[in-house]
Amino acid sequence: MYSSKPHQEHDVAQLHAAMLATRLAILITHGAHGLLATHLPVLVETAEGELGTVYAHLARANPQWQDLAQASEALLVFPGADAYVSPGFYPSKQANPKVVPTWNYLAVHAYGTAEVIHKPESLLAIVRRLTDLHEQGASMPWRVSDAPADYLASMLKAIVGVRLPISRVQGARKLSQNRPPQDIAGVREALSASPDPLDNQLAAHMRHL
Repeated sequence: MYSSKPHQEHDVAQLHAAMLATRLAILITHGAHGLLATHLPVLVETAEGELGTVYAHLARANPQWQDLAQASEALLVFPGADAYVSPGFYPSKQANPKVVPTWNYLAVHAYGTAEVIHKPESLLAIVRRLTDLHEQGASMPWRVSDAPADYLASMLKAIVGVRLPISRVQGARKLSQNRPPQDIAGVREALSASPDPLDNQLAAHMRHL
């Protein structure tokens, strides 16, 4: 992932936090079936392995798992909040009009070689952990055990699991760090006042610069 030096994020704890905050990641592979991408919820175990390990599952009908089984490197993209940045947000443009629009964003790219999982008990564990994660906070959380056992068994036959130990990770945290303090404040204030929730999320990250 290209990112200019002021916007590179190398702190693993920060990268893990961004990954954990992403509800839907993008799995990208390039193998016998060509270039493939799948959007999927993931479970990030930050303490498993040097850089963490990611768990997910794919539809068995999705040929991407066959490419993963060939032990070629895969890429998981964790997109964060993003926002358009207008030159009008910069107070400094009054003195120097040499400014252009840009885009601020957060993103993490995690690479690794995946293990494909077929055992029903291991698949069930992945499904249960993902479900419990996303049912947190529900007034009446649904549990995998709420479904009939025979129905679960039939559904598990339709998926394959993925375990991807992260071998390298890259992060971009483009939050106007290359601008003078007054321009950073101007962008933050403009995004905070925006009716777009994603703009507001990015403004919140800019408060920690």
